[in-house]
Amino acid sequence: MMPDTAAGHAIVTGASSGIGAAIVARLLREGWRVTGISRSNPGLAEPGYRHLGLDLLDTAALPKALAAALAGLNPTAFVHAAGLMRGGLLGTLDAEAGRVLWRLHVEAAALLADHLVPQMPDGGRIVLIGSRTAAGAAGRSQYAATKAALVAMARSWAIELAPRRITANVVAPAATETPMLLDPARSAVAPKLPPIGRYIQPEEVAALTAFLLGPEAGAITGQQMVICGGSSL
Repeated sequence: MMPDTAAGHAIVTGASSGIGAAIVARLLREGWRVTGISRSNPGLAEPGYRHLGLDLLDTAALPKALAAALAGLNPTAFVHAAGLMRGGLLGTLDAEAGRVLWRLHVEAAALLADHLVPQMPDGGRIVLIGSRTAAGAAGRSQYAATKAALVAMARSWAIELAPRRITANVVAPAATETPMLLDPARSAVAPKLPPIGRYIQPEEVAALTAFLLGPEAGAITGQQMVICGGSSL
């Protein structure tokens, strides 16, 4: 047994860019050791950082790769921030894009948690980065479906893990100012500016994530925390 986590060891996916990179930077500032997972290496020289180059879309090879890469690690936190956006209206949906979204957002999260959580000490933390569009959005049905699945998955894990005091939550931002916002592949689905007149900042998502990983969030579990800038109003 250990106390609900203060600065410990966090596994963070999507570590090389956008929200994932902001979470890595925030946790390192707060004294965490961080193992970042992404295909490209962000080149961080921080002494508390270690990078693992894994392709989370290769879910067939991922279990074996995880077993080798994460052997012996006992993380106190797991954050799944890897993500991408694809969209389209009914009549134009790309089935392969839908499968890619599911593999990255849902299947990879499940495979990682299935590998990591049995090694996680009591009082650990899980945070999945979702989206405000989990409630539904025109032109984003495939993306929204995968983000809604994260909420159901986190709530299920929260129930399972409550006896171990391991919390599982979703942080769900609206349009966030990251490279993904400008991805040409999402040109068919333009981002919507929140009512506050600006996009959500990755650092704002990282701040809430860091709080949920901290000792004062031990009673928050199974929740979706929305950072929408008024988009949900």
